[in-house]
Amino acid sequence: MPFPWARRCTGARCRNRGRTTRRSGDVRPPRYGSRVGKVRRLFVCSSCERPSAQWSGRCSSCGDWGTVSEQPAGLASAGGSVTPVKVEPLSLAEGSEDHRIRTGFRGVDRVLGGGLVPGSVVLLAGAPGIGKSTLLLQLASSLTAAGHPCLLASGEEARGQVTARARRLGLKVDGLGYVPGRDLSQVVATILAERPVVAIVDSVQTIRNPESDALPGGVAQVRACADALVSLAKEHGTTVLLVGHVTKEGDLAGPRTLEHTVDAVLTFEGDHRSGLRVLAGGKNRFGPEGEVAWYEMTSAGLVETETGPLIGEGRAEAGCATALALAGRRAFAMEVQALVVPVDGPPRRHVSGLDARRFQIVAAVTDRAMRCGLGRSELYGSSSGGLRLDDLGADLALAAALASASSGEPPPAGTAFIGEVSLTGSIRPVGGMEARLNAAVAAGMGTVVLPHVGPEPSLPARHLRTVRVSNVKEALSWAARRG
Repeated sequence: MPFPWARRCTGARCRNRGRTTRRSGDVRPPRYGSRVGKVRRLFVCSSCERPSAQWSGRCSSCGDWGTVSEQPAGLASAGGSVTPVKVEPLSLAEGSEDHRIRTGFRGVDRVLGGGLVPGSVVLLAGAPGIGKSTLLLQLASSLTAAGHPCLLASGEEARGQVTARARRLGLKVDGLGYVPGRDLSQVVATILAERPVVAIVDSVQTIRNPESDALPGGVAQVRACADALVSLAKEHGTTVLLVGHVTKEGDLAGPRTLEHTVDAVLTFEGDHRSGLRVLAGGKNRFGPEGEVAWYEMTSAGLVETETGPLIGEGRAEAGCATALALAGRRAFAMEVQALVVPVDGPPRRHVSGLDARRFQIVAAVTDRAMRCGLGRSELYGSSSGGLRLDDLGADLALAAALASASSGEPPPAGTAFIGEVSLTGSIRPVGGMEARLNAAVAAGMGTVVLPHVGPEPSLPARHLRTVRVSNVKEALSWAARRG
C-alpha cells in the first residue's frame, strides 16, 4: 500500500471491491506540491471593527448596513534588531510648552482652546455643502497673511476652482500653496519639502495610499492615510487640518479609530435653508470640549456672529418651551419645540437637532407621569436655530414642550426649565447652574423651574423667581396651573 491511510476492500458483496478506500478516523494528507491557502482579503466593519473573511452588506455583529469594507489582511512584521530611541526627560520649566497659533478667528480659537497647537492634527467634519472648504480657505488666507505659511492639498477641487472661490470671497491667497490631494506619497513629499506651518488636507476620504489596493474612502485607506499624516505632524511639528465626511445619520464617516487618532474633532453643522452655521468642539486634547461658535454664510464667506440671548422667537405657544443649555463654558437660552399628533396606526417619531434616543426616553417618562396619550401619537421634536442640542439639562424643557403640545396650553410666559429627567421621573441637577441662570437673566426670563437639589442663585440672578421641583409630574402640573 502506498499510504498508511489507504486499504483495499475485499468484501464479496461490497460495491467498492478491489478499490482503495480510506479507513474511518484517518486524515488524507494534501497532494504533493500543494500549498495551504491563506486569507488574502480581510473585511472590517467601520462601526464595531469586527473582521470577517468575506464581504456582506450588513455587519453580523452590530447590524449596521453598508459599513463592511476591505482592508489588508495583515501588516508585514519588522525583522531585525530595533535601535532604542534616546530618552528625553519631561520638563515643567517656563517656556517648555509650545505656543499657540492664532487663526485670526476668535470663535475658532475659542473652540480649539486658544488656537492651533504645533504638531497637532485637527479633524473637521460636516455635511456636504455646509461650508467646510470655505472655512478652511478663509483660515488659510488669514494664517498666510499673519506670516504662517500654509499648504492646501485638495482632492475634491482643482487649482482653478480654489482660485475662483478665493476670488469670489475676496481673499488674498498669493502666498498659499496648492497641491493635488489624491496621492498620499505626493502630499507627504510636498509637505516635507515645503515645510509649511499648517497643512490642510481636503479630504481624508479622497486621498489614497498607492501601496494599498483598497478603494479611497474605505477603512484601510482612511486608516493608513490618517496614520501617515499623524506621524508626519508629530515628527516634524506641522499642524494638519483634515476634512472628514459624515454619514446620513450625522456621524463621522470612516473607522472609529480615526477619531481616536487625531487630537481634536470639530463639527460644522447648520440648516442649509438659513445662513446660520455652528462650529462645535468635540474631542480636544489641548482645550475644553463642547465649545461652540456661530457663523453666518454670506456672499463674502463665513462671518462670525452672535445668536443673541435667546435662540428662537420666545413667544408663549403650545408645544414650545425654553431650555437653558450649556455648550462648553457658555450657556444660552434656546427654544425647543414639540408636536403631538394622535393617530390610529403605528406612531412615528422624528426629531431635528435633538438626540432621538433621549427624545423617546423623555416622551415615555412624560407619558407615564401625565398620562397624556403620547404612546398612541406621532411625536415630532426640534431645536431652534439649527443647533444640535445634546445637553441633559434640556430634558425638563423637552418634557414641558411635549406636555404643552398634548394639552394645547402653552407654558407660562417668561419661564425657562433646567433639569435632567431620569427613568423614574425624578429631576436631577446638572452642572453649570450659575452660567445657566445668568443666561436666563440675559434672555429676559422671570421664572426658572429647576431641581430641588442645587446651589442658590447668586448675583445677578437673585431677582429670578426659582421653582424647585423633585419630579416631572410636579413640574408639569405647576406649569399647567400657571399657564
